Amino acid sequence: MSAVPPMPRAGLPSQTATRARDLDAYLAPFAARYRCRMSSLVQWASSHAEGLLGPLGARWAHVQVVAEQASRIAPAVLPADEREILVAAAWLHDIGYAPALATTGASSLDGARHLEALGADRRLCCLVAHHSGATFEAAERGYTAELDAFEREDGPVMDALSYADMTTGPAGQHLTFEARITEILKRYPPDHPVHRAISRSRPTLAAAVERTARQLAGVG
Repeated sequence: MSAVPPMPRAGLPSQTATRARDLDAYLAPFAARYRCRMSSLVQWASSHAEGLLGPLGARWAHVQVVAEQASRIAPAVLPADEREILVAAAWLHDIGYAPALATTGASSLDGARHLEALGADRRLCCLVAHHSGATFEAAERGYTAELDAFEREDGPVMDALSYADMTTGPAGQHLTFEARITEILKRYPPDHPVHRAISRSRPTLAAAVERTARQLAGVG
C-alpha cells in the first residue's frame, strides 16, 4: 500500500474552519499509525476499529463477531489474495458510528470518507461505503450522489461481507438472516431511514447471503 498523502478536504462534509481543524487534529494520530502500519492490513484495521468503536460497547461487540465470521468463511469462499481485504473491511465496516466521525447519519458514507481521508486503499473505502445495502440507506437520507463517489463492488467479497454482517446481531449474537432482518425492523420505527432502507434492500441482501451460504455448503 502506498504512503498516505496529506489529508485531503475533498470528500469530507462542509464545516466551519474550527470544526475542520478539530477533525484534522483528531485524524492526525490515526494517519500516523496508518503510515507506520502494523504487519498487515487486518492488524491495522482491527486496531483502528477498536480505537474508534471500543467505547461503544454493543457496537464493538458486533464488529468483533462480524470480523470473526469473515475470518472463518474467507478460506471457503474466496481465493487467498481476496481474504485480507474482506476481513479488514469487516473490522472497519461500522466505524462511521463513532461519534467523532458521524456527520451525515449514513454511517457507511461517514466511515468511507474517514478511510479516504487517511489515504486508505481505495477498494477498502468502497467496500465500507457500500456494505450491507448501504445504497438504500443513502437514498433514504438524501446522500446518493455522495455515496456514488465510491465505486460499488459486486461479487464474492461484498457477498461475504454482507453474510458476516447480516448473520450477526447488534451485540454480537449469531443470528439467521431472517432473525437479523426482524431485529433491525423492530429496533427502528417504520418511519426511520434504516427501517425503510432494510425493507427495500432485503431481497438484495438475501441474495448475497444465499450465494455465500451456497458456497459454504459446497453447492456452488
